Amino acid sequence: MRASSAPEEFFAECALGLAVCERLTAAAAPDVVVRASKSQVSFSRGRGFAFLWLPGRYLRHPDAEVVLSLALDRPMDSPRFKEVVQPSMNRWMHHLEITSLDDVDAEVIGWFREAAEEAC
Repeated sequence: MRASSAPEEFFAECALGLAVCERLTAAAAPDVVVRASKSQVSFSRGRGFAFLWLPGRYLRHPDAEVVLSLALDRPMDSPRFKEVVQPSMNRWMHHLEITSLDDVDAEVIGWFREAAEEAC
């Protein structure tokens, strides 16, 4: 796994975000690239499949400190997702609010790995 920019810098003021990023990085395949930009930390494998971002940078009163957005080939129906949208043909974005590291459980890791497989 390669990191082209430091997620530690992106999450400098958000310990939860860094912990979530570290948990996902540990669950990722070796060929996954983790990249931090000004707006998010992305996980890619040919194409981006997971994105961590801080809603407090964009929203006045966010409901969560961190959001994990997963790109999948199909919509998934789970009450855990805050929103599911279709930005393009055969691509569905699933937005999961993270309020605790416990939110990144086996089910979320499974969705993360599924998104990674589809990105190849």
